[in-house]
Amino acid sequence: MAFEEVSDARIEFERVSHLIDDLELEPVTSEDEDYQSAPAEYTIGAYPADFTLEVLHQKWRAKEIVIPEFQRSFVWKQVQASKLIESFLVGLPVPPVYLYTERESQISLVVDGQQRLKSIFYFFDGYFGEELLGKKPVFRLVGLSEYSRFLGKTFEELSEADQRRLKGAVLRSFTINQLDPADDTSIYHIFERLNTGGTLLANQEIRNCVYHGSLVEYVNELNKFPAWRDILGKPSTDTRKKDIELLVRFLAMRDLSGYQKPMKDFLSKFMRKNKDAPIKSLEQTGNIFRETCTQLTGALGKRPFHIRSGLNQSVADAIMVAFSNHLDDVPSDIEARFKRLLSDEKFDGNTRFGTTDVDTVRERFSAAESVLFG
Repeated sequence: MAFEEVSDARIEFERVSHLIDDLELEPVTSEDEDYQSAPAEYTIGAYPADFTLEVLHQKWRAKEIVIPEFQRSFVWKQVQASKLIESFLVGLPVPPVYLYTERESQISLVVDGQQRLKSIFYFFDGYFGEELLGKKPVFRLVGLSEYSRFLGKTFEELSEADQRRLKGAVLRSFTINQLDPADDTSIYHIFERLNTGGTLLANQEIRNCVYHGSLVEYVNELNKFPAWRDILGKPSTDTRKKDIELLVRFLAMRDLSGYQKPMKDFLSKFMRKNKDAPIKSLEQTGNIFRETCTQLTGALGKRPFHIRSGLNQSVADAIMVAFSNHLDDVPSDIEARFKRLLSDEKFDGNTRFGTTDVDTVRERFSAAESVLFG
């Protein structure tokens, strides 16, 4: 399959949409390159599936089709949705939707087309949009020609013939699955490139979509921890989830045994593996994270990783992981050790250049461990 390259557009979009209260990260070329990196080599299967609207609705109600949650929910107006329904009723062409089928669960994740699908599902169910203040507006077709026989009607008010016509209408759906390697990691890149919702999603926003589960919900809560906000230097959460990405980076990099470049795929694999982690495991991890943040700010103060201009992610990951491994034996001269580490020429280089390369990562983490706690 061929996908349009949109990574540069995403970074530019994030820069122009950056808010004053969002997290300031130190510009590092290697981090930007990793952020934009192209996918690894995959063998992808993609084939058209002409589902009827009735079948799609049944699959959705059975949770065999999942529409991911992210910052932008259903945004179509009732006129847009009504015209889509009319297109099916009169036989006009409708753009296809894209579904990614997970290997193990066989659940299909909507990559592109949620507005069209939700419009269809809402019309069949009789209500437009989600419940608001205990009320659900009835879905009547609006904005059509005054001569249209469908104007003002709900699904139940259509003639039996028109109901059958709508239920039997076909929406072309491209079903995508990953054949090799057997890890479903391509879903991240497919979502990144096919999502056409108008709002270009940042990397962590995409992960929150495609790996939504207990881990996402838990890290959203951890992200509010006061000592963590002191480390970041921002009391408010980041609109593009940069703070959550940094938090996930810490959690993932506590085990470097399987680390491989690019970082963006390493973090995606971590989230996929732990998306539905049991609450006991999450609480254990959360306790380590909170204690690390508490001890770190107590020893080094607020904003310890704002070394030059903005927070340096590579300084943060190495030092936070080192701290998390020594919560019971922090040296009394830790602040002096920290300053010595930052002045080390080799460590400085490993936080500026090639920061996601395997050797650089391992050298950086080894230096933090030996200087701070050796």
